Amino acid sequence: MKKFARTVRAHRELLLNYFRAKKQFSSGIVEGLNNKAKVTMRKAYGYRTFRIAELSLYHVLGKLPEPKLAHRFF
Repeated sequence: MKKFARTVRAHRELLLNYFRAKKQFSSGIVEGLNNKAKVTMRKAYGYRTFRIAELSLYHVLGKLPEPKLAHRFF
């Protein structure tokens, strides 16, 4: 109980913001973006560098066009 009370005290302002907004905002959009990010990171498991995974996230979350490949495959 003491740990819970400390946690609530530490996040008091954030918790009160929810009640101040009177449920005017939905967290569904944020949850959807989080889910897309998690799926993209799961797909990026074989990438050699984090930079490539980061670019993949930008393309998925920003709906950017895929870059053309630098190599041709026969």
